[in-house]
This record gives sequence, C-alpha cells and structure tokens, in this order.
Amino acid sequence: MGLRHDDRVSVLRLVTDIAAPAQVCFDLSRSIDLHLESMAASGERAVGGITSGLIEAGQEVTWEARHFGILWQVTSRITEYDPPRWFVDEMDEGRPFSTFRHEHTFEDVAGRTRMTDVVAFRTRWGLPVDLVVHAYLRHLLTVRNRAIRAQAESASPPGP
Repeated sequence: MGLRHDDRVSVLRLVTDIAAPAQVCFDLSRSIDLHLESMAASGERAVGGITSGLIEAGQEVTWEARHFGILWQVTSRITEYDPPRWFVDEMDEGRPFSTFRHEHTFEDVAGRTRMTDVVAFRTRWGLPVDLVVHAYLRHLLTVRNRAIRAQAESASPPGP
C-alpha cells in the first residue's frame, strides 16, 4: 500500500510472510535486542524504559537515533496487546513526529505467519516531509522484518 494522507496522518502498510509460528514472530517483534541489532546501521539505541528483552503490555521504551542528520527520539508504549495475534505501540512523546502508531498483526496463512505492520504517523512539518519519511520508514521496517524473518526461520530461534 502506498502513502495515504489526510488532515491527520500518513499511513504505510508492510506485509511479511514468515515460515514460523505466530508466537515466535510475535516474540521476535517485541524483542528490544533484535530491534537494536537490525537497526545497528543507524546507531539506534534504547535509552529509557525497557532497554533489553521483550517489551510487554503497558511498558514503554525510548528509542534514540540520528536520521537525516537529525536526532530522533521517540518514547512509545505498548497500548494494545493480544498474544500472539497483535499488539500496538504508540508514541507517548517524540521528535520529529507529532503522532506515531504502529500496529503489528500476526495471522496464520497455510502454516506460515503473515506479519503485517501498519504505521500511522505525522511529522511536525507536514506532507512534503511525510512523503520522505514514509519511504525511509518503509526501508527501516523492511530491514527490521528481514531480521525477524531470518531469526524466526533459523533452525533454533531464541526463546523470549
């Protein structure tokens, strides 16, 4: 799905099929450690809240990284949680976003897991910047999802 924009948010959707059970994909998607490994190129760090292990319902993490020469810092909380089917993380505060909501769903499709990410966001600068950020976020999610898939499909994925 491409970029949708209205007066409130821009939305991107990414679907990743993984040859592993939904519970494994669900747990890997909540792994702070795997997220940090997958985002090593951007120097992303977990600087507050839950900084390692698996994030749970109601918990928060503060991420910090430099993108486009700008220091991004986002604190997000797990606001909805139904293992192993879905969870949602939403920004409590952050830069450069004015709003950020990431829905993660995990669906069994013919013995595989279809992992779907839907991200609704708005930057503080509006549509022209949102278009650039949309493409960049799609790239970051693709990198992250490749790491999740590789770990999930490995012979012995790590436990939670």
